[in-house]
Amino acid sequence: MTGTTRRGAGWMTLFTLAWLAIWTVQLTPVQLLLPLQLDTPQDDWIRGVVSSGLVLGVGGLAGIVAGPLVGAISDRSRSTRGRRRPWALVGVWIAAVFLVLTGFADGPWLVGACWVGVSIGVSVASAAFTALIADQLPPSQRGAASSAVGSSQAVGIVMGVGLVVLLGLSVLAGYLLLAAVIAVVGTVTALLLPDPPAAASDLPPRTRVRLASLRDRDFAWMLSGRLVANIGNALGTALFLFFLLHGLNQPHAQAQDNLLLLIVVYTVFVVIASVFTGILSDRTGRRRGLTVAATFVQAASGVAIVVVPTFEMTMVAAALMGLGYGAFSTVGLAFATDLLPDEQDHAQDLGIVNVTAALGQLIGPMLGAALVALVGGFWLVFLMAAVLSVAGGLMTGLARQPEPVPAPH
Repeated sequence: MTGTTRRGAGWMTLFTLAWLAIWTVQLTPVQLLLPLQLDTPQDDWIRGVVSSGLVLGVGGLAGIVAGPLVGAISDRSRSTRGRRRPWALVGVWIAAVFLVLTGFADGPWLVGACWVGVSIGVSVASAAFTALIADQLPPSQRGAASSAVGSSQAVGIVMGVGLVVLLGLSVLAGYLLLAAVIAVVGTVTALLLPDPPAAASDLPPRTRVRLASLRDRDFAWMLSGRLVANIGNALGTALFLFFLLHGLNQPHAQAQDNLLLLIVVYTVFVVIASVFTGILSDRTGRRRGLTVAATFVQAASGVAIVVVPTFEMTMVAAALMGLGYGAFSTVGLAFATDLLPDEQDHAQDLGIVNVTAALGQLIGPMLGAALVALVGGFWLVFLMAAVLSVAGGLMTGLARQPEPVPAPH
């Protein structure tokens, strides 16, 4: 089932709210709450970095399994209640429950176990909502929807971290707030977004080979490049609080305030890049070049911090990372929907596309923790972020651009 009818502002608003809730509850713990839970004394700070990296890595691994699995099941769903809605509801409530449990958890092992549950819930909900892009939108609107996903990511971080920091919430109170956000917003948007039952012709044959899309040359190159570039992004962002605390030696209160400031800068440029490149890619129908160029801008942020490791340059780097990743996440997702090999496997294949972000969140923090432990500092982390961003862009460039379908004037 491929969308052919243009959707209005109501559909886009609900879709954006759903992703705003998803990104808020996924990234606020990654940027702030988990590092605060797992931080260790100054004389043993590397152990806290390693613990945080392992927890995020294990959670990412769970999401990698859950997303494509649920996507494949929903592609084959014959439910009269819709193909995607039941899984969206299951995902948001799993995430809500485990966010509460994570708030009460103590110690890296228990925190890690609860975070696995959060990651599974977020991955299930993400797979269901992402499939709506290919299900219900024509190619000329996919850039706009992808822009909503990309810009919501940055705004979600600001909302989550901003509320926790500005309201002076404890770690537990922060998790409870996030659980309420995903439960309420996720449920409402899942119920209100249209999700008609699949026609018999939309269902893949029961004998279809699973994950056959990975045999498609262009889809495989796009996935590989997207994965590597996402690892570069995770390296450049996941350890920001630790960098402020132990790389720039800022006190805890100052580091939390400055983290919020960096996230605001990052967000402004993500939104600008997402909106502009999403519209541009819809008008031209050519997405590959924009996606590749975005990875080079993202790489420049890592180089900036390596050359001048100051807070002022970190602000500049946050702006560059926002520009690069905002364009990459938006146009790259639209490019992925253009490359879907078979319309009967939309949710499964877009679940695999989402896995590249989840796998980046798995590998990035773990690799970053290992690099910090190796050199006792952060310069190698940001250097590798730049190298992997460029490598991801070059790999994406090997995927051939489909014939463009520009938006009507």
